[in-house]
Amino acid sequence: MLKDITIGQYIAGDSFIHKMDPRGKIFAVFILMAALFTAKDGLSYSIVAAFTLFIILLSQIPVKHYLKGLKPLLIIIALTSVMHFFLTPGEEIWSWGILKLTREGLWQGFFMGLRLALLIIITSVLTLSTTPISLTDGIEKLLNPFKKIGIPAHELAMMMTIALRFIPTLIEETEKIMNAQKARGADFESGNLIKRAKALIPILVPLFISSFRRADDLAIAMEARCYRGGEGRTRLRELAYSSRDFFALAVVTLLLVSVIYLKITI
Repeated sequence: MLKDITIGQYIAGDSFIHKMDPRGKIFAVFILMAALFTAKDGLSYSIVAAFTLFIILLSQIPVKHYLKGLKPLLIIIALTSVMHFFLTPGEEIWSWGILKLTREGLWQGFFMGLRLALLIIITSVLTLSTTPISLTDGIEKLLNPFKKIGIPAHELAMMMTIALRFIPTLIEETEKIMNAQKARGADFESGNLIKRAKALIPILVPLFISSFRRADDLAIAMEARCYRGGEGRTRLRELAYSSRDFFALAVVTLLLVSVIYLKITI
């Protein structure tokens, strides 16, 4: 299950999405998220879903990577849908005790599950097609105007990127610790929920120790390289918007306008 987590991973490529400026991709993701949360009917969700599929194909990243990102969260998506099935008031089609399944609940649960799945896929497009360094530069550029009110743009961007960068490393470390504990006779799969939670303690303790050790090593490495923050630092590649970025933003904005129009008219 841990190997299926794709957050923080980057898949190299030469697609239209890969070549976009990271700031343009961040803006596009937020506009797509706004369109997704604005959608209220089947037609709107179909348009957003079709556009998301088009982006997946345009990124030239194998679909299996997006499906792997969905796999760890399938339980949350299913639980959210089931809750809407039985808690949404409307025309009752089945009941058993206090549980009542309604027609409106079925639609609401289906759309909520679809919304969560699309949300995960849309954000995965950003991380899978953008290097951590480019993502850091893009976030820092977007936060620069807030420096006037005391927000440390460079430090925030650096912390976010370090967190994303070390997610795959921590997952790999967790796998190694679990295999070592299993070799010593540990059992993480049998028993009730409380017993399974207690069985994770031998994993969490060495994982925290390893994480703090890695953080200390990283701090020493940054100090050894005379890192002093973002002031006066130059970059190997300066970010610059291109025509593809403006075209992509225009397309996703048109999508948002279309969803808003459908919401108002239907």
